[in-house]
Parts: sequence; structure tokens; C-alpha cells
Amino acid sequence: MFVILFTSLALIGAVIRISLEKERTLLKSVETLLLFLLIFNVGVGGLFAFYGHAFMANMVATKIGWPTGSPFQFEIAVANLSFGVIGILSIWLRGNFRVATGLAFSVFGLGAAFGHIRDAVLHNNYSPYNVGPVLYIGDILVPVMILSLLLARGILLTRTARFTFN
Repeated sequence: MFVILFTSLALIGAVIRISLEKERTLLKSVETLLLFLLIFNVGVGGLFAFYGHAFMANMVATKIGWPTGSPFQFEIAVANLSFGVIGILSIWLRGNFRVATGLAFSVFGLGAAFGHIRDAVLHNNYSPYNVGPVLYIGDILVPVMILSLLLARGILLTRTARFTFN
């Protein structure tokens, strides 16, 4: 499943990058892990999700346990394309762009998680793409990790600013 692959690549890539840093700080490590999650889970994952929802819509809908042929599949495809683009742009655009990218992806992911859980409870939908790793890792774990890293980054930047200016 792609969500496991992308999360693994993000974590492994971040660990390698951090271990190669000559001057390691907690802030740099947090920003590196955040960047790798944005690149792999938001960027590459968004592009893969776009492809699936746009060009294999019926297969994806079936694996989610939803009816095929819905025009909403293309709207979800375009939303995922948007995340793919901004996730990849996070390589070059820093600071508040990464914050906005992480927040937008996390709101979407946690909202999707709510929808999947609701569908499981109300309609007994335990299809693999509804309550499997896509839900637990892609829609819950990764958004929570990103939000936690954004919070940690904000706290570390605030503390650094205090030491710098006081």
C-alpha cells in the first residue's frame, strides 16, 4: 500500500538527512522531518491519489466501498492534485508556505478520517481503503505528526527568538 511506502520513505529519508547534518539542532531536525513528510506524504502521495481517483476511479471507489461512477471522484482527484503540487513545492518554498501546506493537508486528512469512520459505523463499511492503512496512517497518523511538528517548530522558533532578542 502506497501510504505505508511514502511514510517509510519520509521517515528513512529524514533520518538519513539528519544523520548527515554537521550541525544538528532540534529545530533543524523537526524541520527536516516536516519537510520529508510534506514531500512524500503530501506531495508524492497527493500525485498518486490524484492518479488513482482520476484514472482508476471505479477501482478506487470499489476499494473504498463507495458506489462507482460518481463525479465527486474527479473532485477528490483535483483536491489531491492540489496537495501533490504544494507538497512538492515545499522543497523550494519554506516558512509559512510549509505551515499552510501542513495545515491544509492535516485538515483534509482528519476530515476524511471522520468521514471514513462515520461510514464504517453507520454503513458497516469495512472496505480496505475505508478503514485500513489509508485511514490509520494516511488520514490520522501523518496529519497528527505534521501538526505536532508544526507545533514543535513554532515553540522552538519562539524560544530561539527570545534568546536571540533578549
